[in-house]
Amino acid sequence: MRTPDPQQRESKRMALLDAASQCFAEAGFVATRTADICALAGMSAGNLFHYFASKHEVLLALVAREGEEIQQAMAPLAKAADPLAQLLAFLDHVCQLACDRHYAGLALEISALGHRDEAVARLVKANDRALRDGLEALVRAADKAGQLHTSLSAPEAANWLAALIDGMFARVAADPDFHPAQQTPVLQGLVVHLLQGR
Repeated sequence: MRTPDPQQRESKRMALLDAASQCFAEAGFVATRTADICALAGMSAGNLFHYFASKHEVLLALVAREGEEIQQAMAPLAKAADPLAQLLAFLDHVCQLACDRHYAGLALEISALGHRDEAVARLVKANDRALRDGLEALVRAADKAGQLHTSLSAPEAANWLAALIDGMFARVAADPDFHPAQQTPVLQGLVVHLLQGR
């Protein structure tokens, strides 16, 4: 009996998650069939169950993967020599992500599911906490560097920054003529005004 190759198994698992993210973004979680995911991943129908127990488990794995990506993105930010510049660069990164309508569609689908599914809600809450913790750390670092002039506390500022980010993705979903990359200077200007009062 051949021993499974862990690297190959993980590669196929990631391919299934990538396919599922596209299917969920385009058709929604409920309408997507496991056969649709397998077909898009270039695998025979039923192959998904070698890697995940159910479609719901695929969804949870996607949300967990998003959390890992948030952690990786936020971890180094507060150590930047120029925290405010780093924050503005992060907002540019957010705008680039929002340009991907599949990414934006998946974010909104997961958010909607989080209102009805307790397991999804727990992961979404943890992901949101990781984002706001990272933003709060950046705000604190910018304040310590004398870059801020605001009456908002660091948690309040982080909440509003997260709200602006969430709003970017909601606007992409609602308005096909809204182009996030073109709005980067506007978003950055709003944040500067929020944190520096100008």
